[in-house]
Amino acid sequence: MLIDITSRLNEPEIQELISYAVFPDPEQLNHVIAQYQSVQSGQEIFGYTSDDDEDDQTIIGIIGSILNDQKVLTIQHIAVLPEDRGKGYGRGMILELLHMKQPTTIVAETDEEAVQFYRSIGFTIASLGEVYAGVERFQCSYEVDDEE
Repeated sequence: MLIDITSRLNEPEIQELISYAVFPDPEQLNHVIAQYQSVQSGQEIFGYTSDDDEDDQTIIGIIGSILNDQKVLTIQHIAVLPEDRGKGYGRGMILELLHMKQPTTIVAETDEEAVQFYRSIGFTIASLGEVYAGVERFQCSYEVDDEE
């Protein structure tokens, strides 16, 4: 279940999850948190609980995104606790966000480490080349069918 965690961004557990999705640098982490806290940015961040029990608010994953006027949803950050990876929670977060936001397209930019995740759930992958020195980046996109 996805829940809005904007008010919880200062919690160490939430910051740890976000840190898995950003360059591991305290300045970068603070910048990302400030972006999600800014109403003007249009960015939203949700936490994922493995249980539908609203009393159990243990967050095992995060997904941050922005939806533009053309209904293109950009996934900016996605992460799952290391011990909970490979259990379908990342896919679950994307599916819930798809249901909530009803975009026409979902896009994400990622590195070689995560590209297989997107490929495995049906995203089209295109190399962006070496965006940072020695680091190849990939554009992942998914066209949403009206039936979904």
